[in-house]
Amino acid sequence: MSSTEIDRAPSHTTNVSTRMPIPAARGPVSARLIAVLSGSDANPAAFIAAARGLAEQHDGRSILFDEDAQLTLTLLYELHLQGLHDVSDDWEWNLDLLAGRAALETSFEAAVRDVVGAQQVKDDDVVSELWAMTAPSTGPSMSKFMATEASADQFREVLVHRSLNQLRESDVHTLGIPRLAGSPKAALVEVQADEYGGGRLERMHSTLFAATMRELGLTDRYAHYLEVVPAVTLAALNVLSFFGLHRRHLGALVGHLCAVETTSSLPSKNYSAGLRRLGFGVEATLFYDEHVEADSVHEQIAVRDLAGGLAEHDPAMGRNILFGAAACLVFDDLLAEHITGSWARGESSLRSSRATGDLKK
Repeated sequence: MSSTEIDRAPSHTTNVSTRMPIPAARGPVSARLIAVLSGSDANPAAFIAAARGLAEQHDGRSILFDEDAQLTLTLLYELHLQGLHDVSDDWEWNLDLLAGRAALETSFEAAVRDVVGAQQVKDDDVVSELWAMTAPSTGPSMSKFMATEASADQFREVLVHRSLNQLRESDVHTLGIPRLAGSPKAALVEVQADEYGGGRLERMHSTLFAATMRELGLTDRYAHYLEVVPAVTLAALNVLSFFGLHRRHLGALVGHLCAVETTSSLPSKNYSAGLRRLGFGVEATLFYDEHVEADSVHEQIAVRDLAGGLAEHDPAMGRNILFGAAACLVFDDLLAEHITGSWARGESSLRSSRATGDLKK
């Protein structure tokens, strides 16, 4: 397998406030955005025209795989999350940037709906539909491959793809808490409290994932590997941010969380088995071991109490809940297809270092 050079120098930074580093542009729109944010371009209004032009070039699903569009959305969303390195927080609500983002989001949402397809709530039973959608498959899966055949380098690639989300695990789903009330709110708080380690830094799931990265010789700095992940990885990240930052998609945010919780226990067991097969110890497997147990509990709370309770309180939410769950599953599949397809061709699933620059220290 051809392997993209990635920075494998470990560091321990999970207890330090972090911001996303500004990466190299991947096209004219991200280049214009980066120039505005860095202060080298004093005309943010021009970004609107550039973003609208890019959005208009796409129909169907193509924007999901557009490197320029997905990087631009990632940077714009990050202004509302951890923030960007050396970028003023004043840009978070800049009307020109918001207008450009809205243009890209129109095309992005249409693409997400196209790839997901129509979601129907049968017999008004959202809980049953969620269980059916997320039932384990008996066919081949990437997690089974990771358990039995994957190399250490292939594990490192998967960790790099997952790191942009897992190093901030739970944060976007937590945005749903102030938008909920009653028993659904209590259910989300219960799930999220576990994700944050019950208030103990060393038990936070993001901390455990960082430990896995270090055990495999990777750096755990937040968004350190932004340069090497492709558009499909960023699209999976962006669909969650899109749901989390738009109140009208509260149901989709809840559905996304349900899909995460109901589909991670068995794959986590396979990932742990694969790491142990390769000789890694408990520090490397603890993140996945924790999810085997925790998510078997979380799935019941998320599906029955959170999603079921929300749909009971507001039946109109049902379709949006299923839309979010389906989106989570579809983007997981798209990423897995990209990764395994690259490996089948003897290639790295990461972007070439020739496109991103040499990331080795």
